[in-house]
Amino acid sequence: MRAPLDRRDRHEGFFVGQDHLSHQGKGMTTEQMTGAQALIRALENVGVDTVFGIPGGAILPAYDPLFDSTKVRHILVRHEQGAGHAAQGYAMVTGKVGVCMATSGPGATNLVTPISDAYMDSVPIVAITGQVTSGAIGTDAFQEADIVGITMPITKHNFLVKDPHDIARTIVEAFHIASTGRPGPVLVDIAKDALQATFDFTWPESPHLPGYRPVTRPHAKQVREAARLLMEAKRPVLYVGGGVLKAGAAAELKVLAELTGAPVVTTLMAKGALPDSHPLHVGMPGMHGTVAAVGALQRADLLVALGARFDDRVTGKLDSFAPEAKVVHADIDPAEISKNRHADVPIVGDAREVIADLIVAVQAEHEAGRRGDYAAWWKQLRAWQETYPLGYDHPEDGSLAPQYVIEQIGKIAGPDAYYVAGVGQHQMWAAQFIKYERPGAFLNSGGAGTMGYAIPAAMGAKVAKPDATVWAIDGDGCFQMTNQELATCAVEGIPIKVAIINNGNLGMVRQWQTLFYNERYSNTNLHSKRIPDFVKLAEAYGCVGMRCDRAEDVEETIRKAMEINDTPVVIDFVVHQDAMVWPMVAAGTSNDDIKIARDLAPEWENGD
Repeated sequence: MRAPLDRRDRHEGFFVGQDHLSHQGKGMTTEQMTGAQALIRALENVGVDTVFGIPGGAILPAYDPLFDSTKVRHILVRHEQGAGHAAQGYAMVTGKVGVCMATSGPGATNLVTPISDAYMDSVPIVAITGQVTSGAIGTDAFQEADIVGITMPITKHNFLVKDPHDIARTIVEAFHIASTGRPGPVLVDIAKDALQATFDFTWPESPHLPGYRPVTRPHAKQVREAARLLMEAKRPVLYVGGGVLKAGAAAELKVLAELTGAPVVTTLMAKGALPDSHPLHVGMPGMHGTVAAVGALQRADLLVALGARFDDRVTGKLDSFAPEAKVVHADIDPAEISKNRHADVPIVGDAREVIADLIVAVQAEHEAGRRGDYAAWWKQLRAWQETYPLGYDHPEDGSLAPQYVIEQIGKIAGPDAYYVAGVGQHQMWAAQFIKYERPGAFLNSGGAGTMGYAIPAAMGAKVAKPDATVWAIDGDGCFQMTNQELATCAVEGIPIKVAIINNGNLGMVRQWQTLFYNERYSNTNLHSKRIPDFVKLAEAYGCVGMRCDRAEDVEETIRKAMEINDTPVVIDFVVHQDAMVWPMVAAGTSNDDIKIARDLAPEWENGD
């Protein structure tokens, strides 16, 4: 098991730069520069190597010194939303802070969606926006928007900077806030006159945030109580959320699971935290989770929630969720503890440190002769796994099953690839039918459910890991929201691979209309008929375009895409429009009411 590391290890981008410059700052003489130069110097010094953005009037002063930077690569996106999602993708595969930049007004407001997305999924990004001059703020000046006010509910913190002396310090503080504690987005809005002004620059010694003290070390008594409950429980479940991945705690989780022998469920945001193939892994819980995972949570007598937030997509109808379970809830954000479900044992702390301490506490329980006996529990879980495995049918008319396409991409690209999903049916199929064997391999918009996430996030991931294979698995609806970033990919040499799961409809909405609205398909048919023709569109963007609509051609088409590594590839997989995602727990209903197909439910006592 990897030895515990200083928390700096997890936030290398910030801390390397900060350590370097704290030393450099001692005895440093002042230097004349503009606020814009101070901004670029600060970005360089905190370790930024990539910025995704678009220039405009209010931020334009910053783009002039950026032109001269030899340390920071600027990637010119085609839409500010793309810049934000690209910063997310970059952050998710590196653990560093992603950076995006936009001008005032509409440029800044176009970042609201990715900022909100990053907030929901705890992704560390810093968004830098230009603002109108200080004297014009509040006058409804041209391209003015109160982006600080707009984003206050969806950021960890945000800043409005009017004094050039504050720019470097604010950048240091923004990166520190974004990357420590529960990660998240921070906005830095800088007035144009602050960027233009010349002043005497000095580097700040350290962040000055007296009210910001994230708790990382868990309380020992609470950890010991959690270990005791684990030994007493007959039907425990380790309920693992995205916080385990954010903490870099996958190795520790594996040790804890194998030490206790308790079953593990990994949420949509935690895929890969424990390998899908691991015998203790019973699947993904929630609305489209496996029967075994949903059943495990419902029948558990103890939930040990690690970096999870009891999201409604996991719990279903909250007052019917895991009715017999005591709850141990460990999270770095104290606001999450008992927010949705009362915690019998609350533990505030970094997931990696919590799990490491829990391992020690469980070992102490074992040494004292106390061990959990979960044999009967595993008998039940195995019965559910064997009786209700994930599966799908091939359409009778010979058309293409979308699940088969996604399954084959996973098999051919393999566990070392990165998979970035949009939102909807294809997202759930990507979670179900690709096997994730390592942490960080699956990127998606979990909390916000943002259509248009996949293409720019895949772009950011590929920039961060240029030697890795990155597949964007997108729907034809999602794809049409941000496909302009294919131009960015082609121009900047970012050869992502895109699989469009094209059913000619807004698939997940159509599924709900089928099930709950008497098949009244109001405004979900995209009337595509190849409008646009995705192959021609890909070629117009400078990419390689392909089309596949037969099962016998799927493998060959994917392999052709895998052989092309010098330009983006887009494959239009034309699939059956009526394919649905199963299992499914309808919104607002109990997890006990999970369906494995239309009007077909599992027999929960099977295997007793």
